[in-house]
Amino acid sequence: MARSKSSQRWLKEHFDDKYVLRAQQEGWRSRAAYKLLEIQEKDQILKKGMVVVDLGAAPGGWSQLAADLVGKRGQVIALDILPMDPLPDVVVIEGDFQEEPVLAELMKTIDGQPVDLVMSDMAPNMSGVRSVDQPRSMYLVELTLELAKTVLKPGGDMLLKLFQGEGSDVFLKECRQHFGKVIIRKPDASRGRSREVYLLARNYQV
Repeated sequence: MARSKSSQRWLKEHFDDKYVLRAQQEGWRSRAAYKLLEIQEKDQILKKGMVVVDLGAAPGGWSQLAADLVGKRGQVIALDILPMDPLPDVVVIEGDFQEEPVLAELMKTIDGQPVDLVMSDMAPNMSGVRSVDQPRSMYLVELTLELAKTVLKPGGDMLLKLFQGEGSDVFLKECRQHFGKVIIRKPDASRGRSREVYLLARNYQV
């Protein structure tokens, strides 16, 4: 089947992308690792010994970097509905965390430990129709916030992908009600034409 012009353009952009090439050369599972790395350099959200929950983790770029930064004394728990190859020092849970058995497995893995950071690079399967895609993306960030409120320790942080558009300003206000500080980051590795930004919410207020 012939590819559309838009898919051909995406493929060319993807394989010419300097971050895709760097990820292949440096052994990262995805170019997304560089987004987290840039945020880490600015905000120091990952430290030795931390417990981290990574939502929508596959193929594992963020979990891979997080495990390296939290070290052997820390723990990274990666969740995704998609299969994900094992990573050293990462607990992988396959399934939808909205479903009770998956959430129960997460809580069992945490085993009462205080969670320092909930992070999510989740995005819906984009249709290209903003009126469809934006509500789907907002649903995912709302789910992330609800889980963060369930597992985060007082003073913990949340990092998530947010697509700017209808509902995003309301969501920002909601986050400010639960966290001491809310910052928007646009890493260099995030494609300039994309509406995606990263919301970093710090100091969770129980």
